[in-house]
Amino acid sequence: MKNMITMVMVSDMDRSVRFYRDALGLKLRFQSPDWTEFDVGSTTLALHGGGVASSPEKERYAGRASIGFNVENVDKVFEELKSKGVRVAMPPTERAGEGIRLAVMLDPDGLPLSFSQTVSQSR
Repeated sequence: MKNMITMVMVSDMDRSVRFYRDALGLKLRFQSPDWTEFDVGSTTLALHGGGVASSPEKERYAGRASIGFNVENVDKVFEELKSKGVRVAMPPTERAGEGIRLAVMLDPDGLPLSFSQTVSQSR
């Protein structure tokens, strides 16, 4: 395997593209009405519009996925995203015994996005 694609089902492609591009600062690689890709290091984040726009199933599957980002400074990322209006699910919290500091934000469909920072066990 060379890389990984993480796919997120979205209810509104334009709104989600603005969120991932403008709020999170991800590099847009490709965009169409039902499929968009962002470069995230060696990983691709793909947004899938769910097919036919009028489908009642579209809303049901929007926001299904799990995405995590490893960052240098979770507190800085948290404050930057919060200042851009990104919804907070969990502020930066040190996870005892896990060696990480973790914050969780929400995308426009309520998908949790975790941001983790490795911390010294001796803190």
